[in-house]
Amino acid sequence: MAAKSERKDKVLPAVGLDLMKVALREGTFELFWKEAVENGLLKENVGPCSYMCFRLLGSVLPLLSLSQLKMVLQGEAMRQYGFHVVTSKLPDRFKFAPEMDTYIDSFLEGCSNPENQLAVVVAFSTLTNQGYPVVPTFWKVVRHLLPTALLKYIDWLKNMFLNPDLDCCVDFATKRQNEKRTSNVTDHSITRLRKWIIGRLIGIAEHPQVNKEDELVMDICRFCFFHAFFETKKRFMKITETKSSPSVPLNEQSRAVAADSFFSLLQHLNTMPALGDSAEAEEMRKKHLHGLTASGDPWIHCVVQYANLLLSHQEQIEMVVPFNDEERQAWEKMLQTVEALKKGDKKGESMKTSAFQHLLLLVGIHLFKSPAECVNLLNDLQNCIKRAFSEKPKKKKAATTEDEEEPAWVEVIVEVLLSLLAQSSGLIRRVCKNVFGLVCQHMTKTALQLILDVLDPQQDQDEETAVVVMEETEKKRKKLSQKNTEQEEESGESSDEDSSEESDESDKEALETNSEGEDEPDENFRAMLRNVLQAKNALEGDDSDVDVDDETMMSLDEKLSSLFTEQKKRIQAKKDEKEKLRKEKILRRDFKIKVLDLVELFLMKQAGNPLVFSVIDPLLSVIEHSMSSDSNKQEQDYLRKTADIFTNSLCRSKQYCKNVSSIREELHSLLESLVKRSCKQNDSSVALYYFSGSLYLFRVLRGNVPADEMASEDAQTKKKNPEEAERSPGQHIDLGSVDLERVTAVYKEALNLFLTKRKSPLTGAMFLDLFERHPMMCKQLIEVVVKSITDGARQHQQVTADANQLRRENVFLAVGDP
Repeated sequence: MAAKSERKDKVLPAVGLDLMKVALREGTFELFWKEAVENGLLKENVGPCSYMCFRLLGSVLPLLSLSQLKMVLQGEAMRQYGFHVVTSKLPDRFKFAPEMDTYIDSFLEGCSNPENQLAVVVAFSTLTNQGYPVVPTFWKVVRHLLPTALLKYIDWLKNMFLNPDLDCCVDFATKRQNEKRTSNVTDHSITRLRKWIIGRLIGIAEHPQVNKEDELVMDICRFCFFHAFFETKKRFMKITETKSSPSVPLNEQSRAVAADSFFSLLQHLNTMPALGDSAEAEEMRKKHLHGLTASGDPWIHCVVQYANLLLSHQEQIEMVVPFNDEERQAWEKMLQTVEALKKGDKKGESMKTSAFQHLLLLVGIHLFKSPAECVNLLNDLQNCIKRAFSEKPKKKKAATTEDEEEPAWVEVIVEVLLSLLAQSSGLIRRVCKNVFGLVCQHMTKTALQLILDVLDPQQDQDEETAVVVMEETEKKRKKLSQKNTEQEEESGESSDEDSSEESDESDKEALETNSEGEDEPDENFRAMLRNVLQAKNALEGDDSDVDVDDETMMSLDEKLSSLFTEQKKRIQAKKDEKEKLRKEKILRRDFKIKVLDLVELFLMKQAGNPLVFSVIDPLLSVIEHSMSSDSNKQEQDYLRKTADIFTNSLCRSKQYCKNVSSIREELHSLLESLVKRSCKQNDSSVALYYFSGSLYLFRVLRGNVPADEMASEDAQTKKKNPEEAERSPGQHIDLGSVDLERVTAVYKEALNLFLTKRKSPLTGAMFLDLFERHPMMCKQLIEVVVKSITDGARQHQQVTADANQLRRENVFLAVGDP
């Protein structure tokens, strides 16, 4: 009755928990659970009753002993909960899983017994739907596991992967699954279980709140790598993974899952802060050094060492798909180059060598997944490294510019990454992003410009113009050739012009008929056809009764056939050329989309770098050009990605450059330029991006006032007029590096244009955004608004000004009059 009286979104009725506590005190809990819960409430088959059973299950966990936990978690209530989780994935279904996760999280957090913790997580890990557990692979509750319980749980997962025991699982299937049941259910369930186990291991290794050490993470990494690409021939004590072999051989799907998960983990490791509580790890975290173990070694280097260890023991271990001679040679050469870079590391070039080492190691480890692709890529990298390190350092001149003093190795790395990104490979794209994330903190203006030049819309226009010029030149050449041919024909014509002219007219009609469907008639082809007909006396006149003999007709047919075949080939060649140009354009756009990844990564990792201001104009140029051009789906994706990066990674970034005193003048000029260019746009959506860019620069300039200057200004104010300072405390406007007069002038001009021009690209929302972000501008621009209200020549000017005045008053109410 209590269950039915409670709604499904309510808490557990107090009477239910009280009854369980009484049963526990009297030692009759097992009887109570079997009869009252599983054979009572659960048999009702009503939603509220089932939810009450689930709440009883979650609430009772902290009160039970180890044997009682195993009894409850292997019963029918668990099976029904699993069935609910699977069926509730449909839309508009009540989902109890988040509430159950809360119960489990609370239990694990408050439990000090590792055996009880292990029993609960194992029980929920064996609640399976045709072999696949119902709990997610990335399960937040594991962060509360004690170190002992965590290690035992990982060992259980690895053992379950190698020796799947479906009998210990509380398995179930839906009605639809039962209808589609096939003969190989066991194999299918094992594959699903192994897929989940690999995901769970990766989830533990990547979980930032799980208390773990380097050894545990490396153990998971080795396990996934070994079973993705290797198998044991004979036990070898130095390699833990050879101590036990799978009782059920791994199929191709399981190995593919392990491989994908391994590379996902590797990507995470390369960006992960140092683990552990050691002083060295703490120091690396303070310096924001990522991708390193507590000992300072790169994770990728540890993985490659392990891979090389496996390859060097072929008597005990073998690859599932062995390397051929070329692939093995590429692997060995990669290791030799990395070792040579280490030994030849010179002072001042450590970052350069580290970046190339990282790039080599990443591509090298991908040999196991994509050998054919990586062999060519490694060869290209070897050539790049030779060029990068064979150049003799230039002697420094007495007076060198700032650009000449900048380290050139970053530019070399960027050029290499751009050349790699030109290849259509998802693998290379991931590798390049990973390496660029390591070196972007050392970016120079020249290196960044190499990336931004790729995005320049003018390059596309130049290429398209070149194509148009080439086509026009070809047309002129054909016309000139046709003109010469006609002149030759006129000079060779006989006295009987009348009959020839009549024949020419009939030929033209026939050619016009034949050329239907073509965009442009080929005059050169017509001339060639006319020559063939004239050569065979086919244009002598319609009144001739002389029959052409078969041999002559056959010869004419052959020449005509040859002529039309050649023309068909020329038409097809034109189509192929157009298709080639279209594909090249698609590849260029795809390349630019991949280069945008580097720009986004730079803005995310180096938001406080003054170089970010160099990105504003190129991104806006891309947005403006893409908005005005005919766009297909790929162009729309390119525009969408660019706009998203500009808006979210730049303008809305929570971090920005804190020291702009040296570039204060340049930022003001850029702000003025953005506002003026927004006023000149034809499309309001494009103008919005320019205006948003100016607001971002306004925020940067305003947020950078030196503390000592602020203190000096306040002190001078108090000395000059202490009474006014006391009457208006906190009224000082923090202008930072803003030249208020200069900024006010440009925004005043824009506001005046908006209020006086009917088809202005600017909108009221833009100025409302300005007032909300920088309330000081309300006071500076109020005169323009009031003037439009009182002196507006047109009704729309007064209405617009009134609306802006109301918005301004709302801003005052929210933030106060500055």
